[in-house]
Amino acid sequence: MTVLVQLNPSREPDRTPRAEDLLALARNSSPDARQRLLLGVMALCDASPPDGQLSPILGEIFLSLARQAERDIRKVLSSRLANAEWAPPALVNVLALDEIEIAAPLLASSPVLRDDDLLQVLIQASLDHQIAVARRPGLSGRVADAVIEQAVPAVLAALATNRTAQISGEGFRRLVEHSRRIAALRGPLSRHPGLDKALAEQMYQWVGAALRESIVTRFQVDARKLDAAVYDAVDCVIRKDTYEAIPAETPEREEMERRLVAKLQAAGQLKPALLIRAARERRLSLVVHSLAALGGFTVHQIREALRAASPEPMYYACAAVGIDRAVFPTLLIELRKLNRGLPGDQGNAVWQRGAISTTSAARAFRALIPPETPEQRIAV
Repeated sequence: MTVLVQLNPSREPDRTPRAEDLLALARNSSPDARQRLLLGVMALCDASPPDGQLSPILGEIFLSLARQAERDIRKVLSSRLANAEWAPPALVNVLALDEIEIAAPLLASSPVLRDDDLLQVLIQASLDHQIAVARRPGLSGRVADAVIEQAVPAVLAALATNRTAQISGEGFRRLVEHSRRIAALRGPLSRHPGLDKALAEQMYQWVGAALRESIVTRFQVDARKLDAAVYDAVDCVIRKDTYEAIPAETPEREEMERRLVAKLQAAGQLKPALLIRAARERRLSLVVHSLAALGGFTVHQIREALRAASPEPMYYACAAVGIDRAVFPTLLIELRKLNRGLPGDQGNAVWQRGAISTTSAARAFRALIPPETPEQRIAV
């Protein structure tokens, strides 16, 4: 008897298989016949989809055949069942926990998958499966809350890009809070329609300059007030710091740092990255001497910039040695921790105006902080 079921899983069957063909395949126990039978039954259901779910018996046949099928057949089956309302729930759940290439179409759109099924995937399956769940259109609030509760960074980032997910107000607040430590959340959340003005102002404290500009534009908020609030928050933390963990700035320590900088400069190894690392390691003298050496400034000029009422001179000094303006706000926070809140917060955030060349920055710095006079040197 000639079998009319299409064997190539990458193409649709030419026409609906006849019942006698399927019966012949059912009597054949070879793996190839099992796969032909599976595709044939699926084609039959596509041609005449049942109302609601399949009968339990036919559902068991589907599940039994699918478990014996090769990977390529399971992949085709998943794709064909992705939007089928009649698909057997047990089969869909098995395929949803299969490797991600097979599971992805079902996780994205199967109407058969319920919240409990998706929660099971979040618990049992791989990271890729969890990301696929978080991206599922129309994701329910219950599942979105579970994603937020698990707090897996990559999955949270996927949820943040899902504009159709039903994220509660509390859930969105927690996402914004997670964005403190997970940078990948900041961009998607800043553009998300669920972000309100209060949460946007909260995010403003820890996002970069570009996202700050986006928040200011979108919500029409006062950037100067937000900048002041950021500084007040940082200053509050600084004032609570007892400074016990900061190494004492002794003459011996400063001389040691000066010698280190001179040695690195002589060897051609003095780089701006050392300055940033020194600030993180709470070595203020190393910051001072490395910045002075890199920019061709005096130590006196750098210390004056650190004592200034505005961060503008310190920004120009840093820009003159090649430190990116996007990095400067973080560096400024570290310097204020080391220097009892200085430089102060007067003036504008000049680093938000745009890029500046190293030559122009050096010129601007020297205009603000000229070298000390001979009388000052004698006084020192």
